[in-house]
Amino acid sequence: MTEERLDCRGLACPNPVLKTKEVIDRGNTDRLTVLVDNSAAQENVSRFLVRFGYQVAVNPHGDYIEIVGNRSASSGCEIAPEPGELSGERKIMILLGTERLGRGDDDLGKKLIANFLGTLKEMGPDLWRLVLLNGGVKLAADGSEVLPALQGLEEEGIHILVCGTCLNHFGLLEKKRVGETTNMLDIVTAMQLADKVITLT
Repeated sequence: MTEERLDCRGLACPNPVLKTKEVIDRGNTDRLTVLVDNSAAQENVSRFLVRFGYQVAVNPHGDYIEIVGNRSASSGCEIAPEPGELSGERKIMILLGTERLGRGDDDLGKKLIANFLGTLKEMGPDLWRLVLLNGGVKLAADGSEVLPALQGLEEEGIHILVCGTCLNHFGLLEKKRVGETTNMLDIVTAMQLADKVITLT
């Protein structure tokens, strides 16, 4: 069995995931242990390992977290196809970097973002990803007036990605109530896979 160990403590997102990817890209690693020091990195690295066929165990150790990924000889390392890839559906990704739309009046901007999110379902199956970053992550946290709209989109099968670094910055990591905590590697990869990216900041 080939084993590797990474110490990613003190590294800002997305570096723990990028370091993990480097090891996986070299191939033939059956057991990979990654040390991180925050819950955003824990979630991102764990999800990344699972995508590549590893069984993951998370072991907290005081001021750091040990993530152990094991892959049996029978496990494959290919990433499962994304929804829509096999059916040939068009994939539109929306990158939302704000908690309000437009400039001029903040109250109006909050009403507009609520109307925008409430109307997104009209895009139908073309809507593939909704990525929240910077101030946009506040929409996915406790107290957000648009949480029901976002939860409705998620129930419809829309994959919502919420920037972990941004959640940490605003102190909202534990208050996130919808979507999947993500990192810049996932966001960039999604942009590559999307047929069209719409950016609102």
